Amino acid sequence: MHSGLVNPIDFSREGRQADHVAIPYSIDRSPYYQIRIPVLRLKNGEGPSLLLMAGNHGDEYEGELQLGRLMRLLEVTEIRGAVTVLPMANLPAVMAGKRCSPFDGGNLNRAFPGDPTGSPTARLAHFLEHELFPRHDAVLDLHSGGTSMAHLPCTLIERQADGARFERSISLMRAIGASHAFIADNGPTAPTSMGAAGRAGTIGLSGEFGGGGTVTPQTMAFTAAAIDRLLVTLGIVERPVLSRAPLPEPGPLQLLSLSRHSQGIYANRRGWFEPAVALGATVSAGELAGWYHDLERLEQPEEELRFVESGIVISHRLHCDGQAGDCLIQVAEPITS
Repeated sequence: MHSGLVNPIDFSREGRQADHVAIPYSIDRSPYYQIRIPVLRLKNGEGPSLLLMAGNHGDEYEGELQLGRLMRLLEVTEIRGAVTVLPMANLPAVMAGKRCSPFDGGNLNRAFPGDPTGSPTARLAHFLEHELFPRHDAVLDLHSGGTSMAHLPCTLIERQADGARFERSISLMRAIGASHAFIADNGPTAPTSMGAAGRAGTIGLSGEFGGGGTVTPQTMAFTAAAIDRLLVTLGIVERPVLSRAPLPEPGPLQLLSLSRHSQGIYANRRGWFEPAVALGATVSAGELAGWYHDLERLEQPEEELRFVESGIVISHRLHCDGQAGDCLIQVAEPITS
């Protein structure tokens, strides 16, 4: 089925193709405007195929910067098989520094399976799930906490009905080298990229590689190592491309479960949040999570917020100023298998 995009990439062609996927979209300034999304395709003979994408949410920069660097560094002669790189999947959101597209408000990671006749975000989701994902053995979708969230670095896969593919997903997730990981269980109709990968019959890998709407030496090194480890593990390259130091063997992996709203603390009014614990801390139910201040009623003492459940702190809100409904801090439950 046609996706409503202009796709110049010939996936059967050997060599290097650097171009743009274009989404026609009429705007006030330009009635025949195209949203032009950069894409790189490298193919060198038969072998495994990998899609690397970032910018699903526009304000998550580790993947965008490292995949842009990979596009400049990786030579077709260095690979066996095929690599497709999409560093700014939701380009309008990336350029606006926003989580969602400014054109249609679309959250790409909630837009799958998409619609070939819909908004730009819906058309892009349809293209990814129906035309791009099925052409690859594996997809790595790089995320982070974005502008509003600090997140514990971790990897993620979606539980699959196909047992062999699920086991391979777990193996590749371990090879990426994070210390923590999630196995999501959102069901076969999940509107996420990982749900789309499962429906497309490919291995879907994702994760949180930083946060805060910025990058640090640590998060960039973690992201580079994850990309390199996956390329090497799949047999596409023989040695790391992005990492500036030798890659050690992956350490132990702690699996986590996040499945209940009670694992988070949510604001019920406007306030200013002060966390009391750091990311990665192990906490118990009833332990102090932080304080919620009211700068509009300075005569009132700050409110103590306590965890409802035990677990490992995986994220907290970075914007001190919160509104009713904002998640302020979350814990995940360690699991043994």
